[in-house]
Amino acid sequence: MSTATPSQTVGPFFSFGLVNANLVVAPGDTAPVRLEGCVLDGAGAGVPDAVVEVLTPAGFGRCLTEADGSYRFVVSKPSPLRHADGTFEAPHLDMSVFARGLLQRVATRVYFPGDDSNAADPVLTSIAAEEVRATLVAQPTDGGLRFDVHLQGPQETAFFAL
Repeated sequence: MSTATPSQTVGPFFSFGLVNANLVVAPGDTAPVRLEGCVLDGAGAGVPDAVVEVLTPAGFGRCLTEADGSYRFVVSKPSPLRHADGTFEAPHLDMSVFARGLLQRVATRVYFPGDDSNAADPVLTSIAAEEVRATLVAQPTDGGLRFDVHLQGPQETAFFAL
């Protein structure tokens, strides 16, 4: 008898198999930034078995989410990225999220709030809807930044096709 094979999803991730590497600071950086947030499902509940990765000029970081879906990094704020044609992208972090129910990672960017170069960033300015654009900008908190990743729902984070 032939039955359909269920699709393979990413996760759950087992903490004994993956190690947090959530300190991504450039040598000599005297002002690292604390970045924290939660990975949330469509109902707004934290996803307890997700993996969040960030890529910066200072290096690569990985963090497993806690039981409430929270993650934490300490990162260096990158400089604006200059293209060969002389244009710039605002300082940002590239972020990937792996979670149960996803067949592949989702990718987004984390922009720094209050940075003047955000207004001319080609990616941010290509997004017409202000509420969607806002999902890519971290929120200032006491002593750091907060960036929640909403996988679905009305506050869904803007993700990029890879």
